[in-house]
Parts: sequence; C-alpha cells; structure tokens
Amino acid sequence: MRPLAVTLDQSVAVLANPSAGRGRHAGTFDEVLQRLRAAGHAVRVLDTPSRDAALAAAREAVHDGVAALVAVGGDGTMHLALQAVAGTSTPLGVVPAGTGNDFATEVGVPTDPLAAAAAIARGLAAGQGRAFDLARMTAPGSTDPTWFGAVLGAGFDAVVNERANRMRWPRGPRRYDVAIMAELARLRARTYSVTLDGVASEEPAILVAVGNTASYGGGLRVCPDADPTDGLLDVVIGRPMSRWTVTRLKPRLYAGTHVNDPLVVQHRAREVVLAAEGITTYADGERALPLPVSITAVPGALTLVG
Repeated sequence: MRPLAVTLDQSVAVLANPSAGRGRHAGTFDEVLQRLRAAGHAVRVLDTPSRDAALAAAREAVHDGVAALVAVGGDGTMHLALQAVAGTSTPLGVVPAGTGNDFATEVGVPTDPLAAAAAIARGLAAGQGRAFDLARMTAPGSTDPTWFGAVLGAGFDAVVNERANRMRWPRGPRRYDVAIMAELARLRARTYSVTLDGVASEEPAILVAVGNTASYGGGLRVCPDADPTDGLLDVVIGRPMSRWTVTRLKPRLYAGTHVNDPLVVQHRAREVVLAAEGITTYADGERALPLPVSITAVPGALTLVG
C-alpha cells in the first residue's frame, strides 16, 4: 500500500467519457458521482469538449493539487488520465465503463462502476493507494513521453487498428472484424529491430507486443505473464506464420496459451527499443507513436486509489 497525502479541502476531479462502452453506463453517472462524494471531498467534472481539451483540463487539475483524478470510461479514458498523473503524487481512480477495461481488470478494480466508485471513496477516506509500474514511451530526440498502463501493439494488431480507424463502414465491432479479414489477406512479416536492455537483434515478425499488464482488446492476454509491479516489460513476438496459423492462434490469446507455440517467443526487459517501417503503435488501444520508439518500465509511476 502507498499512503496518500490528501486533505478534505482538496477536490476530486472527474474525467468522463459518456460514450464509453457505447453509452451503456451513462445512466449511472450521477450515482457514480454520489459514491465518490462519500469520502467527503467536493467532486467536479472536467469540461472535456475534445481530447486535447480533456488532456489540458486533466493536467491543470493535477497541477492545481486535486485529491485524485478519476477516469470514468474505458481504456482510452484511463490512457488519457495517465498522461496527467504519471510520475506525480496525484492518485488515479478508475471507474470502468468501457467495452474492454483491460487495465482496470488487470489491477483489480471492481468491474461494476458503482462498486469501483465506492472503492475509490473508501481509499481516499483511508488515505491509502496502491503503487503500479507504468511504461514510458518516447520518439527519438523527444523528451515528451507517452505513458501506457496495459499493452503496446506494434504488429498485426496495430495495422488492423490503423485500417479500422480509416473505415467509415461498418460501424461498431464489425468494423474490426472486416479490418482483420482485409489485413489477413495481405499478411506479411516485417523486419523489426528489437533492442532489449542494450542487446540488439533483427526479428522478422507479424506480432510485436510490449506489456506492462497482460491483456488488451477486451481480454486478449497477449502478454500473459506481465506483472505491473515487477519493474519489467514483457515483450511477445510472433514470428512469420501463415494466415491459417494466425487464425488458429487467435482464440488461444484469451487464455494466454499462444505463447506455448514455437512461433511465439517471450522476453523481459527494463528498456525496449523498437524500429520497423510503416508501423504506427497503439498503446492501451489508443493511436500512439510511429516506430521507432523507446519504451522504459518506470516502477511505481502510478498511484491507484480504489
């Protein structure tokens, strides 16, 4: 446990995405706020008309010294909140209301939004949080980091996300199914430069994932042994394989048993440098940086309450 230096004169700032999870929890939002107030703090909802405005408001709230920043939404909302709280003393509360909620699930946040809000209030009242590692990613020559809590996709998964985000039809989850089929039809391995704690290698691969926690995509345990308290990143590489093998392995991702296949290898490192042509990475399911990138495990960079 990590003690929280909070007082009742500090407010709780709420970063909310009402459309998360296709809006299925929107009707409980007022009750979520009521549960958060049980700790005795004033609660204010940040004005977030756009992603940039949301990030600016979250950073301003942290700078002003809120008791906690609470993300109400899915992994995307959590990812946005991380950019404001990572490496600071401000605790993060997560109320899972998205479709995947992978990070929240992996760190033991209650799956019910009302139960999660009540747990945050109890943690604030008790002055206790939990410390977790985060991954810090930078582009060459840049000191402006992108933080992530769950998994970075830099292979076939990232290519599928890029295609899906360009598509206007169909809407909803079907869009990703169509994108998967389209990218399977043109499946090819790329050559990655992979440097793990200073040791470089060239890896032909179709899948490269870097995990602080185990899962992404709503329960796909792509890095099944990742532990957000061990100070290390798990790197999973899928070597060149046929379309049939990819299709056969996909169901095994839910159990994490794909890593037993001889075409899948695992590594662990404190620092990972990835480079390849034509890849834009996705962190916590959000579009992030194009390769090349450097990724470092930062022990205890996040204080989680609830």
